[in-house]
Amino acid sequence: MTKHDGKYYLQYAAPGTEFKVYADGVYTSDHPLGPFVYQKQNPFSYKPGGFVRGAGHGGTFQDFFENYWHIATCMLSLREKFERRIALYPAGFDRDGILYANTSFGDYPTFIPHGKENHIKGNFTGWMLLSLHKTVWASSTDSIYVPENAADENMRTFWSATSNRTGEWFCMDLGSIEQVNALQINYYDYKANQYGRAMDLYHQYKIYASNDSKTWHLVVDKSDNDEDVPHDYVELCQPLYTRYLKIENIHMPCGNFALMDFRVFGKGRGAVPHTVQNFVVQRDNQDSRHVLFSWNLDRNAYGYNIYYGIDPEKCYNCITVYGDNYYDMRGLDKNTVYYTAIEALGESGVSQRSVPVKME
Repeated sequence: MTKHDGKYYLQYAAPGTEFKVYADGVYTSDHPLGPFVYQKQNPFSYKPGGFVRGAGHGGTFQDFFENYWHIATCMLSLREKFERRIALYPAGFDRDGILYANTSFGDYPTFIPHGKENHIKGNFTGWMLLSLHKTVWASSTDSIYVPENAADENMRTFWSATSNRTGEWFCMDLGSIEQVNALQINYYDYKANQYGRAMDLYHQYKIYASNDSKTWHLVVDKSDNDEDVPHDYVELCQPLYTRYLKIENIHMPCGNFALMDFRVFGKGRGAVPHTVQNFVVQRDNQDSRHVLFSWNLDRNAYGYNIYYGIDPEKCYNCITVYGDNYYDMRGLDKNTVYYTAIEALGESGVSQRSVPVKME
């Protein structure tokens, strides 16, 4: 429960940890023991798309600058159905007292606030994804766990080398020389058999860059790292202009050298996508919980963000879709009128958001 401006916000998780639609809802009351009323904007914490999925079983708190944040559970459910990760999203209360969590670009680089922030707007750096479906290859491959799995923006697939030996490597071609600002190295525990604490639970690696895939220079050196960093994030001090990137293993805690995804963020040199055209919303007349979104693909876009909410100015929930031109959603409230809009994501930036459409 969170108290804000004399009102009490009782939060709960549904439908289940093992589902990508794991989300948090909220009831409100003027008294800590109720009676409580269902907030019309629900769920308030929701992230069914993107690299990291799910935003449930969380907690809402304030930082030293009085900014609100929502910490939530994300679904992985690969080795075991309750396998999870933890995420942190900007949150807050709007002028009408609606509790929201801003999950758009929630798995992209985000600026850490140094003062009071507008969390409806968020703190996204503007660095776009440069690694999706790029050409990749590796020193070795164990069975079906091919290198392409580490460039698909899917946390539930992975590439694995045949061993965890020093010198195993993974390489990516960005397609052209691009501006790189940050990297995220997402390890996977393939063939890991360590239980409990141990002295060697740390990851060590080096990352090299090249413009011709022949001459390489070192850009990240984690050979002295002594921490367990299964989702290591590296923000470069200066933008790096390169075409090829290679990560080389030095030490794994246990199991094979394996990556869910090697994610690269920066600014591409192509055109920013246009505003999405022909955005069509079809809400099911027989079951109003069900809606089908469709739109025209943009050749400069690799993905799309669909926003929806109870008002054109309150489209707080975000669904990220990669590659497709449709999304089938079955999670609306039956008797609620919604508004929805869409924007295109490209390596060079984000398109202008479309005019909100009413969903009755």
